[in-house]
Amino acid sequence: MQKAFRLIISGRVQGVGYRRWFYQRAQALALKGYVKNLATGEVEALVITDAENLPHLIELAYLGPSHAKVQQVRSCEVSQALDVTDFQIIRE
Repeated sequence: MQKAFRLIISGRVQGVGYRRWFYQRAQALALKGYVKNLATGEVEALVITDAENLPHLIELAYLGPSHAKVQQVRSCEVSQALDVTDFQIIRE
């Protein structure tokens, strides 16, 4: 059963192509959701996937593009249902 998970990625993750990098991986895995920068300097990714895929997604989030330096990835399940049909980068 698919669930929604929120990942908060912290470290040097803004201004280094992290959102595009994560977007490309999400597309390759046929995930639904979004990735966006936060005012705190972190990146938020909301992904809809099976719960057993979460550990792999967290490992993936730690990799990042070559100029990123991920220090921490926090995750939690999100109870709200989202009406999304694909994965996108949100630019605010």
